[in-house]
Amino acid sequence: MHLVNKNPLAPLAADLRSGKINLHDFYESVFRQLETVDSHVHAFVPEPGRRTRVMAAVVALEEKYPNPDDRPPLYGVPIGVKDIFHVDGLPTQAGSRLPAEELTAAEAPYITQLKDAGAIVLGKTVTTEFAYFAPGPTRNPHNLEHTPGGSSSGSAAAVAAGLVPLASGTQTIGSVVRPAAFCGVFGFKPTYGRINPEGVLYVSRSLDHVGLFTQDVAGMQLAAAVVCRDWQPADVAGKPVLGVPEGAYLKQAEPEALSAFETHLAKLELAGYTIKRIPALLDIEIIANRHQKLMAAEMAREHAELYPKFKDLYRPRTAALVEEGLAVDDDTLAAYRTAQSEFRAAIQQQMRDEGIDLWIAPSAPGAAPEGIGATGNPKMNLPWTQSGLPSVNVPAGVAANGLPLGVQLVGLFGADEPLLVWADGVMTVFA
Repeated sequence: MHLVNKNPLAPLAADLRSGKINLHDFYESVFRQLETVDSHVHAFVPEPGRRTRVMAAVVALEEKYPNPDDRPPLYGVPIGVKDIFHVDGLPTQAGSRLPAEELTAAEAPYITQLKDAGAIVLGKTVTTEFAYFAPGPTRNPHNLEHTPGGSSSGSAAAVAAGLVPLASGTQTIGSVVRPAAFCGVFGFKPTYGRINPEGVLYVSRSLDHVGLFTQDVAGMQLAAAVVCRDWQPADVAGKPVLGVPEGAYLKQAEPEALSAFETHLAKLELAGYTIKRIPALLDIEIIANRHQKLMAAEMAREHAELYPKFKDLYRPRTAALVEEGLAVDDDTLAAYRTAQSEFRAAIQQQMRDEGIDLWIAPSAPGAAPEGIGATGNPKMNLPWTQSGLPSVNVPAGVAANGLPLGVQLVGLFGADEPLLVWADGVMTVFA
C-alpha cells in the first residue's frame, strides 16, 4: 500500500495566513486523513480527546488573529512533535514503558517557539525507545512492509504521508537525515545548538541535535527562521563546490546506493557544479567507536535516576546502551568530548584547505530495509553529527524496489542558511 500524499509547508502556510483556506474546514480534512491514513502508517501516538484539544487551539488562534495581516508565519499549521519533547498538556512517553509522570516536564522552548509562530500541535509522533534503536509501530508510507527509519520514525512518516507539513525530530547519530531519506522528504539537522535543545529527553548532550522535516525547501526555510537562533536570509551567489569524501566512509554504502550516487554526481556536473573527490574520514572506525562510547556514557548519566528504578521496563538494546555507558569513567568521557571538538575543527579545516563549500554523500547505506523490527543503519550520518555540522537530506530518485533514496549535503559549522539555499538548487537538478 502506497500512502504518500503531497503537503508542502510553504504554500499551505501562505493559504492559511491569508484565509484562502478556512481553518475549520481544513482541520476537518486533517482529521479525516488522520483516521484513514494513520490507521495504516501509525505515525502518531494515540491520544484520547485529540480532536477536542486541537479544535480548542484552532478557535483560540482565530480569536487571537482575526486580521490576516497580523498572522504569524505558521498560522494554523499542524505539526507533529517527536515524543521526546515536552509539550504542555500532553504526556511524554518516549516510546517506553516507563510511567509518563516520571518523564513529563515543562514544555520545550522549541515547541513554544513553534506555537508562538501559530503552529498547532496535532499530536506526538512515534519514536524509538528513548530515541535509540528499539522501534515503535510506524511504517514507511511508500511501502508499509518497510521501516521509516529511526529514531524520528513517526515524524518522517507523518510528513511523507501528508498528515502534517512540518514535524520535529532529533538526531544523535542519523535520526533526522536517515528517516528523511527512507521516507523521501527533506530532513534538516541544523548546526549543533542552533535550535534550543532544552525540554527534550536527551540521549547525549554532546551529540543531540534538534531537527525538522518538510516536503519542501521553502517550507524548511520558513520553519528554520522561526526556531534557529539568529537566522538571517542567506546571500550566496553561484553554485557551491561539492566535496565527495572518498575512502572507507563512502564505501560503507551499498553498491546500489553508490551507483545511484555516481549518477547524481554526473547530473550535478552536467548542471555546472564543481565536484572534488577528496580522501576523507579514512579513520571512520575510530570516529564511530568514539561516537558510540560518548553516546553511551552520556546516556547512562541522563538515566542515572530512572534506570535503577525502572531497569526491568527498559527494552534490551536500550538497557545495553546504558550499561555500556556506566563503564565509562568521567576522565574518559572528558577525553571523548575533547576529541569530538578536535574532529570538528579538523573536518572544517579540510573543507577550507580543499576549497569546498559542502560535503556530499549518500544519506543512508541504501533504501529503507524491509520489516519494522529494525530502523536501518545510521553510519552514513554519524561523522556529520559528531562534528556538529549542519546537514540536510535531499530526496534523490528511487531504488530498484521503488523506495526513495537521498543525498545529504553538509556545510560548515553555523552556515545553515546557505546550506538550505544550496539544497534548493541541488533539488532542482534531481527533480
